[in-house]
Amino acid sequence: MGSLMQSEPEMEKKPVGIRFLERIKGSKLSYNAYQAVVLIVTFLAYASYHAARKTTSIVKSALDPQSPDTGLNSILLRFTSFGSSSGKLEGGGWAPFNGPNGTVLLGEIDVAFLAVYAFGMYFAGHLGDRMNLRIFLTVGMVGTGLFTSLFGVGYWANIHSFYYFLIMQMLAGLFQSSGWPSVVAVVGNWFNKKKRGLIMGIWNAHTSVGNITGSLIAAAMLRYGWGWSFVVPGVVIVLIGLVNFAFLPVSPEIVGAERDEDIVSSSEKIGNSVNEPLLLSSSDSETDDKKRAVGFIEAWKIPGVAPFALCLFFAKLVAYTFLYWLPFYVSHTAIEGEYLSDETAGNLSTMFDVGGVVGGIMAGYISDRIGARAITAASFMYCSIPALFFYRSYGHVSLLANASLMFLTGMLVNGPYALITTAVSADLGTHSSLKGNSRALATVTAIIDGTGSVGAAVGPLLTGYISSRSSWTAVFTMLMGAAFVAGLLLTRLVMAEVAEKIAESRPSEECRTPVDNEQGHVMEV
Repeated sequence: MGSLMQSEPEMEKKPVGIRFLERIKGSKLSYNAYQAVVLIVTFLAYASYHAARKTTSIVKSALDPQSPDTGLNSILLRFTSFGSSSGKLEGGGWAPFNGPNGTVLLGEIDVAFLAVYAFGMYFAGHLGDRMNLRIFLTVGMVGTGLFTSLFGVGYWANIHSFYYFLIMQMLAGLFQSSGWPSVVAVVGNWFNKKKRGLIMGIWNAHTSVGNITGSLIAAAMLRYGWGWSFVVPGVVIVLIGLVNFAFLPVSPEIVGAERDEDIVSSSEKIGNSVNEPLLLSSSDSETDDKKRAVGFIEAWKIPGVAPFALCLFFAKLVAYTFLYWLPFYVSHTAIEGEYLSDETAGNLSTMFDVGGVVGGIMAGYISDRIGARAITAASFMYCSIPALFFYRSYGHVSLLANASLMFLTGMLVNGPYALITTAVSADLGTHSSLKGNSRALATVTAIIDGTGSVGAAVGPLLTGYISSRSSWTAVFTMLMGAAFVAGLLLTRLVMAEVAEKIAESRPSEECRTPVDNEQGHVMEV
């Protein structure tokens, strides 16, 4: 077992909730028990982040009930609605979002949220590797809940200033950026590489569970006033933030948990750096080098970080376009000749997230089985292209067809998104080039997901523009192009993995039975 509490962030006592559990049990928690606590607490934490994030897409149709036929207006046009003293126009909705440029204003709020989120992500990862992750995550959750709720308060306060809603979303996005680097870093501290893809694939269901929960809560609250659709998820994330503060053990060293004997995992090659394993988990025998947090530029130079980060840019562009615009698209698309209500459209859109749960688990399991993250991610992205085409072309035929194709699209789009943001990020954050330095996980995770979040901001922005100026068919064409580029960016890594698999499966001239050694390389017997 490694020595306890050697540097400032490692000097803290066990969380009060852990001490409470140990007092009830009468003994220290086992390593497996700690792992279970980590998975449950971080699952709830990030599910609540996404539940709070999802509300905007559900409420859009209530704020802007009319589908504008006009083109994208100049940004200057938005000022014409700010002086309105009435919250609603004859067509319903909420000023300033129910005017002719309402879709544009909603798109600008999405972009502002995601831009601040992406910008904050880089700093969050940098800070996360240097601070107490339990406290850092708690502050992020409480801040997210506060500003999400304040957005909803605009309903009762009869606020119609675009800038009020814009600032609330930007501040919520800033606090949301603390979430992902923190939870991935904590989970990466507790789990080795052997089954990380499958475990994180299942664990990453929090994204879809959060989206589904947020959709159902927001849709159900609409009947009482759209403000409740923001306040309820805001209160939930604050409460779960307090649970996180009470129970989350950041690392085995801090709570004095003994690592499993197999914590040092077998190495895996990736990309062009075939001579370097993707992951060699840190061990307690490493020198003080592991105490030094990795710099931002240094993290970018880790083999595999740049191509996966750029791939995620386009993968999240597709995923977040669905996250923010799918309920709006469904409610404004005739299915079997009829338009669905806002609540029904919000409920139906959860099928995309249900598919995402299945896709995340499948991608993690397949990548573990074949030992090739890039091949798995690229395959899913390429397969999502025909799925997007069929959903746009045949989703209007019937509710069953829409739900089925939405499920398939969610599975193929969210599969690689989940894989890259979880297992791949954790793998690269403990790359062998770091020499066992465990203080790079949050930084690497922030780089990959931060770059992806830039794409997440671009997608909704382009969607608002293209859907107003052209058509939704053009939007889906843009999404198919993004999926293709995402797969294309992994080509070099895919070719290297294929070459490696061929080399490992080819027996030598002197021996027919290859045996894996401890590093996973083929030995002659």
